[in-house]
Amino acid sequence: MLHHVKLIYATKSRKLVGKKIVLAIPGSIAAVECVKLARELIRHGAEVHAVMSESATKIIHPYAMEFATGNPVVTEITGFIEHVELAGEHENKADLILVCPATANTISKIACGIDDTPVTTVVTTAFPHTPIMIAPAMHESMYKHPIVRENIEKLKKLGVEFIGPRIEEGKAKVATIDEIVYRVIRKLHPKTLKGKRVLVTAGATREYIDPIRFITNASSGKMGVALAEEADFRGAEVTLIKTKGSAPSFVENQVEVETVEEMLAAIEEELSRKKYDVVIMAAAVSDFRPKVKAQEKIKSGQRILLELEPTPKIIDRIKEIQPDVFLVGFKAETSMDKLVDEAKRQIERAKSDMVVGNTLEAFGSEENKVVIVTKGRVKDLPKMKKRELAEKIWNEIERLL
Repeated sequence: MLHHVKLIYATKSRKLVGKKIVLAIPGSIAAVECVKLARELIRHGAEVHAVMSESATKIIHPYAMEFATGNPVVTEITGFIEHVELAGEHENKADLILVCPATANTISKIACGIDDTPVTTVVTTAFPHTPIMIAPAMHESMYKHPIVRENIEKLKKLGVEFIGPRIEEGKAKVATIDEIVYRVIRKLHPKTLKGKRVLVTAGATREYIDPIRFITNASSGKMGVALAEEADFRGAEVTLIKTKGSAPSFVENQVEVETVEEMLAAIEEELSRKKYDVVIMAAAVSDFRPKVKAQEKIKSGQRILLELEPTPKIIDRIKEIQPDVFLVGFKAETSMDKLVDEAKRQIERAKSDMVVGNTLEAFGSEENKVVIVTKGRVKDLPKMKKRELAEKIWNEIERLL
């Protein structure tokens, strides 16, 4: 691995360590994104090899991809049979072929088994023993062409996974780099939660004083989103109930709520409709709400007296509806001393199987320091990034499941 690639290798996560990815680049103008995409995959630990069609080399120079990946770039198939080296059936083959950004031409060629460019030759060689993902990019009318649509459906039936596109400004633009990386990790991650159903809540609720003002807290929803996405990577069927304005997520099944009442209703509906294996209550739910909500905007410049009343305790309802579910609660306190006592109290009251306790410093930040409390033990974890922490929490849950 070249020095400049070593500097960024696995700096964001180790999710793709040991994975070899072929980035197959056709001649779309969106090929200019491939330098960033390759670097981002490397930041999660992947080894990336670029394969370019001749038309791709007219848009982005092979040197750029050589720099981005730290590996020689394949621009033609020679006596070294590069397509077999990368994608043939042998132990050193790639773990994934990512065709990005895929043109209408390339998609249709792949669907018809035509291989007349290094990109299509590598893809044909990879069928059916290597996963193939395609991220389309083209003019919208091309994307809507009935034969292109038919070819996409044909490839989906053969197990090819499509990422995006985003329909904007009359174009079917290539998916964002973040989404592509997310989907690649999800594709290649060990599926330790396959067959499990998981519900996660995330974010800060809002309790309205009048139509535009509300009481809330500093939670960003990042921890809940990280936990939901980690379960998604591990193959669980995930439902994420998140509050308006909290951190975005790529989890497919999301329900957006605002108030405690709405969150409770959404959870009750989910739990009465489907059997869940794990429920993680990571949202920072408001403990109080105004007793009376003004129907019109309260005029400024006057003194008002707000009377607050307690909100329903959502976590207490979970085991009433599904007694067998593995319940994970979250607890935030000003100091670590209070935390463990409060966590134990929640285990008694709400029958939580695990409580993750953190101090208020975690709110809105990228990092978190937590203590994991279960019936028999207290586990103190060092400060770490929320994504890393989500892995640790899931490892604990899996151990106890």
